[in-house]
Amino acid sequence: MSDELEITQSLIKTGPASIESEFDEALSVPGIIAEAIKAEREGADAIIIDCMGDPGMKPVREVVSIPVIGPSEMAMHLGAMLGHRFSVVTVLDSVVPMLENLAKVYAVKDKLASVRVINIPVLELEAAPDRLFSELAEASIAAVEEDGAQAIVLGCTGFLGCAQSISQALKAKGIELPVIDPIPTAVCMAAGIVRAGLTHSKRTYALPRAKELAGFPDISI
Repeated sequence: MSDELEITQSLIKTGPASIESEFDEALSVPGIIAEAIKAEREGADAIIIDCMGDPGMKPVREVVSIPVIGPSEMAMHLGAMLGHRFSVVTVLDSVVPMLENLAKVYAVKDKLASVRVINIPVLELEAAPDRLFSELAEASIAAVEEDGAQAIVLGCTGFLGCAQSISQALKAKGIELPVIDPIPTAVCMAAGIVRAGLTHSKRTYALPRAKELAGFPDISI
């Protein structure tokens, strides 16, 4: 990364401790919108939403003018580009429909080989790193050998830093393919978009008409 790149993190003030369902995602969106507006006003050049459900990505694009990257959208398109078919390895069964629906929305459904789960909740990922690595490796190998995956997308931003170890586990089985870690890849994408002088289209993501927003004191556009 360039020495000029500065990364800051914002935590939402209201919402769930983790996102593992549509319910969790819905509750997180107002807080994400509020923090995104604040980040732009404080001088951020781009925003990355730290969740593979891409919660609030589209409404945030409407209310800010800087680039907004959803790691799932970015990683799925990259997986489809780097391999003929890709698989997503994620946390729980409850997340599978969300990711499959996103693949449809992002027009990569035909490239999605499978969504595999490791059955570890998000808030327990750091508690047993050895189990996490073992489950990720096992699911990734199965995605390749049984589902025909030619690229692996780590389907939770809580898997940050695991890609290299999973890649090595695959190589030990004679499998060489890209393993995409969404957050660092999204940082590279965001930096490139900013340097290219680009952002999302306001023909697609137009600023909403001003109106009263009852019950949302932290959101003003």
